[in-house]
Amino acid sequence: MKTESGWEIFYPWLIGFRNSHLEMVRTCIINPGTFRMTHRRNLLRIALAAPLATPALAQAPWPSRPIRLVIPFGAGGTTDIIGRLMADEMSRSLGQPIVVENRGGAGATLGTGLVAAAPPDGYTLLLSTISGMAIGNTLYRERIQWDADRSFAHIAMLLGTPYLLVVNPRFPATTVAEYVAEARRRPQGLEYATSGVGSVPHLLGLRLAQATGANLTHIPYRGGAQAATDVIAGVVPSMIDSLTAASANIRAKAVRALAFSSPERIPEFREVPTFAELGMPQLNADGWAGLAAPARTPRPILERLAEAVRAAQAAPNVQRRFAETATAPGRVFLDDAQAFVRAEVAAWAPVVRASGATME
Repeated sequence: MKTESGWEIFYPWLIGFRNSHLEMVRTCIINPGTFRMTHRRNLLRIALAAPLATPALAQAPWPSRPIRLVIPFGAGGTTDIIGRLMADEMSRSLGQPIVVENRGGAGATLGTGLVAAAPPDGYTLLLSTISGMAIGNTLYRERIQWDADRSFAHIAMLLGTPYLLVVNPRFPATTVAEYVAEARRRPQGLEYATSGVGSVPHLLGLRLAQATGANLTHIPYRGGAQAATDVIAGVVPSMIDSLTAASANIRAKAVRALAFSSPERIPEFREVPTFAELGMPQLNADGWAGLAAPARTPRPILERLAEAVRAAQAAPNVQRRFAETATAPGRVFLDDAQAFVRAEVAAWAPVVRASGATME
């Protein structure tokens, strides 16, 4: 039985060529004195042909298999609603399914870190959020191993949405003033639910307590959907949520909206005031979600993904869903998206430090 010699192992790219070429190369290496000009020319042809074949094997078209989209919150919340909507539509443009994976926890930093550590090949993406990027980058600085700017290639901003304070419809308050009075009246204060520690709603609750002197206790959940369910059921009396997630519950009168974090009133809910007009402009905040990939993902892949986002945003079913949830589509892509996230981290860092928020 024939066994492989050492030179065959050392030059694996030669294996597979015709026996005549292999025999010629063996002769050239083992008996250099027998070199002939024709052998040299043939060897040169082999050496030139082998590297030319390698890129064709290595550069498979992207995407050639399903793509994973990590959503750093539980199912049913704002990012999950929009992430699944966009994933379905983007799959049509890319020709491969985008599989959603919910990885909530630690203010969106767990799922965010998972993507930061993934290979930069375009097959693992992140539904980035203001909570994980702009706030978590500061609040969890001592725990995380990634940076919101340097560890990611930001592809697009997908949406913008304000936040709002909502209460169970049976709760004895129809205004923020009555809500604050109720919190002061109760010895234990009032509880407010959010999508998690380090989220924008968490910080807004802290700012509301600081601005009014109300005794408010934070109840964090691993995503907004379960928190909303408990508010509707009366388990928790109040919640600070995004408009994208809460709009359907407001219309169904399952919750009562008391105030928005937007600088101006929302046309779809004109009767609900803003915190700013109630004398609390420090509660102005707009949430956002975007699409990101690990840093060093090839630029052609990022550009292809940006094109898929644009196509998805133009789809009638996506536009209809955004309108139903009073969600503003994002219009920022690639280098501008990178600069936007960098600016958001810088803007929120002093807010996080001043809020007194901790990693509960």
